[in-house]
Amino acid sequence: MQKYSRELTVAGVLAALLLVLAVTAPAFYEPQPLLSRLAREAPTLVVACGIALVMVTRQIDISIGALFAVCGVSAGLLASAGWPLAAVLAATVFVGALVGAINGVLVAGLRLPSIVVTLATMVILREGLRWWQQGAFINLPDAWQWFGLSQKGGQITLIGCALVILAVLAWASRHLAGVRFLYAVGSNAEAARLAGLRPQWMTLAVFVFMGALTGGAALMNVVQSPQVDPKSGTGLELNAIAAAVVGGVAVSGGRGNLWGVFAGVLLLACINPALTYLHVEAYWEKAIQGAVILLAVIFDGLRNRRNLS
Repeated sequence: MQKYSRELTVAGVLAALLLVLAVTAPAFYEPQPLLSRLAREAPTLVVACGIALVMVTRQIDISIGALFAVCGVSAGLLASAGWPLAAVLAATVFVGALVGAINGVLVAGLRLPSIVVTLATMVILREGLRWWQQGAFINLPDAWQWFGLSQKGGQITLIGCALVILAVLAWASRHLAGVRFLYAVGSNAEAARLAGLRPQWMTLAVFVFMGALTGGAALMNVVQSPQVDPKSGTGLELNAIAAAVVGGVAVSGGRGNLWGVFAGVLLLACINPALTYLHVEAYWEKAIQGAVILLAVIFDGLRNRRNLS
């Protein structure tokens, strides 16, 4: 139980918040608004799973918000050109993986700091997209919204897809050697190398995978609206990293549980609507999120000190 103390704490706080809302604001649980909130968070969950694996290897990727926007615009342009859904999905995932590969080559191949590399990538992508689109929205064909299903059917599909990705990655992180090796690299890259692993190749692979997941998440966001906003994804990197940290992923690498990330995404996603239903000023949202993140980092620091002593 001690091994999962952070995850259990987050789950307990989330359960307490949901219980308070059940008693004081039962309207929070009205089916359609609740379903809409969960569908909006589905792309964030997918991206948070990816950033958790990046952080496990003791790296970071702050370009994912800008890449999310680029992939979304790419999907919108291809969809408006008449491409079928499967082809747009493949192309969007490829664009994400390609940018992830560039980040990975610079970080793993040239051994540059990941925060510097991805900061530069973020600026290049954002400014390039601003120059290309000039802020113009892209109109999607009518059949694209909610995958051509009803709104409720599309929302359930999105939530289901996100949960399947979460479950597969959570299972892989416990049972597949290739994913378990990421934890070894994040814990001690030199020891992993001496044990026969190839930390540089694994770092490259995790950045490529992060980019691919971002592309898929962008498409999940695109189908929720009749238009594509080129400014989408603003702040996504902070939300995803915050969810990972709150959910128990160690900033120092080598530790993290994707089910904890799931709890972190839900907890942070509940703060804003909870404030609304509890009649608290919305500007407190970021302050509360910051306090939750700070407490999570302090908890992590104390845990590390206890393990070292």
